[in-house]
Amino acid sequence: MSTYRRSSLLYAGALILLLMAAGGFGYWKSMSNRLPEGLHSANGRLEATQVQIASKTPGRLAEVLVDEGDKVSKGQLLARMDTRTLEAQRNQAEAEVIRARENLATAQANVQLRLSEQLLAQQELGRSQSLFKHGFVSAQVIDQLQSRIGTASAAVTAARAQVAAVSAAIGAAQAQVAQLASEIDDSRLRAPIDGLIQLRMAEPGEVLGAGGRVLLLIDPGDQYMNLYLPASVAGRLAVGDEARILLDALPDQALPAKVSFVAAKSQFTPKEVETRDERQKLVFRVKLRLTRPGDVPQAKPGMPGTGYVRTAPIDWPAHLQ
Repeated sequence: MSTYRRSSLLYAGALILLLMAAGGFGYWKSMSNRLPEGLHSANGRLEATQVQIASKTPGRLAEVLVDEGDKVSKGQLLARMDTRTLEAQRNQAEAEVIRARENLATAQANVQLRLSEQLLAQQELGRSQSLFKHGFVSAQVIDQLQSRIGTASAAVTAARAQVAAVSAAIGAAQAQVAQLASEIDDSRLRAPIDGLIQLRMAEPGEVLGAGGRVLLLIDPGDQYMNLYLPASVAGRLAVGDEARILLDALPDQALPAKVSFVAAKSQFTPKEVETRDERQKLVFRVKLRLTRPGDVPQAKPGMPGTGYVRTAPIDWPAHLQ
């Protein structure tokens, strides 16, 4: 046998052994990664509760008091809209309230005056009627006094109507003050929850419309992952069941979680989760919520990973402990 042929046979044998070793390793790897009976997984992405901090009314952004990455507390002032126009309108409305109250005092005094005139007319009529019986006063005088009482009564009614109108004006002016005060307060953008500033989307000086977004706030203490599982799995899960989340960025650190939601209605798998063929299958959305998100600060919203659930009373594998 020639040297060339012997070398070729040795090379072919080595190649066959290498391929067999690679195949064996692949088979072993697939078997070692295979989940035990009763344990199921699906891909997902870690998410967190998000709150958009936006302007309620159109206006110019005057000040932004926080930056991306800042931790904020519930009620903390985050940004402020320009309220100079609103404050001028409020001052004008407050002046209207003061003016209306002065008018109310005048109208109430007028009512008292008209009541006095009405009382005087009634007293004069009473005296004149007594004199009329004895022939000392003519019927014409009695008619004039009765007409005077009618005029006085009408004047009292008109004065009281003026009081009611002025009181209504005061109420309207006070409502205007309250509305403007509320708009000014709404122009001070505060944190509705404890959280972390994720995005700063506007800068001072920009003119924003109603609902113009200024900041994106997330709650790092409320992180979760949505899985899409077949009915055979989702139907055996209940809220409160233990689960695990394994992020691609932290493959050696399983995050404890619990099932916090199981959809009551099936849907097609969302486009971003599976392949096109898989999207044709009906699945149920299952939400896994981290039980101790603060223990792993490296886990951040947006990280892809895998969620694991159990449909049988088995122990978690070592890599999910």
